[in-house]
Amino acid sequence: MMELPALTTKTKKPTRARQLHMVRWLRCLGSSVFIIAAFLALGPSIYASDSSDRRAAVSKSYGTYDGNIRKPDGRIDCERLIAELSELHANTYNWLIAHEATDWDDLHTFLRLAAKHGIRVWVTLLPPSESPPRTKHFSEPFRLDYEKWASELASLSGREPALVAWSVDDFAYNLKVFTHDRMRTIIARQREKNPKFSFVPCIYFKHATPAFVNNYGEFLDGILFPYRSESTKAGLTVATQVAPEVKTLKERFGREFPIIVDIYATRHSTLGDSTPEYVVEVMKLAQPVADGVHIYRHQDKNNPNEREKYEVIQRVMSSWDEHKATKD
Repeated sequence: MMELPALTTKTKKPTRARQLHMVRWLRCLGSSVFIIAAFLALGPSIYASDSSDRRAAVSKSYGTYDGNIRKPDGRIDCERLIAELSELHANTYNWLIAHEATDWDDLHTFLRLAAKHGIRVWVTLLPPSESPPRTKHFSEPFRLDYEKWASELASLSGREPALVAWSVDDFAYNLKVFTHDRMRTIIARQREKNPKFSFVPCIYFKHATPAFVNNYGEFLDGILFPYRSESTKAGLTVATQVAPEVKTLKERFGREFPIIVDIYATRHSTLGDSTPEYVVEVMKLAQPVADGVHIYRHQDKNNPNEREKYEVIQRVMSSWDEHKATKD
């Protein structure tokens, strides 16, 4: 730092050299103050870590999302779920906390099994639009306290390395709740506990506008992109728009930004059902252009209505083994 000009008790007219010295010092001081103020405004807890680790944790992610594979007592059958993920050749499972108050407790059991089988785990939470009073269930136990969720999940990921990311369903439908200022606090809580833990919310094509990227991109380590051919006509019949839509998203978010395509194997509330042929086609078209593929939902092979989709998902996903990330 430039030395401060000496102070004197007598007032005298400064020389030209002293004037120039003072100008240089003030300029230096002004630049330093600006840099410090800018850093404090941005928040070091958010920006202290490199995003490359968080992006790597969710890239090359192939698996299923939700499934309700439960025992008669309502608890998730973690052993069966792990066995089926291994049978599918999945390397990731997206755990939705939504159906039972015990889902949080069952998650802890699942994480230990997932670590033994090399399966990465995401946790997805219900947004306000899918919580009471609109629906019957909250994500328990922290409900709509997303600051608490961010802190607790990041802490859990530090103890259970299989847990690599968390997500909020229908995130962009809830931006009145997830304001820019609130997200700054949420993500600061997350990264304070584990700077390598990722936030990958569910974002539909119609919401991923340049304005959204500009306002929220700094908080995201990737997106879960439910494909519905929204660039033409929304539905679950046309597979061919998945590559152009991923390309558009990459142009908006950045070439290195992870886009995980989420494919509807389960019926959509307004768009209807998908066929096994559609699921296969979207999987094959998405894999070369996306950073991963998830299937919504995990199909129950013991259910005659889901058996065929389970089998085609297994066949296609097993052919991707060479593209999947390996565990350290």
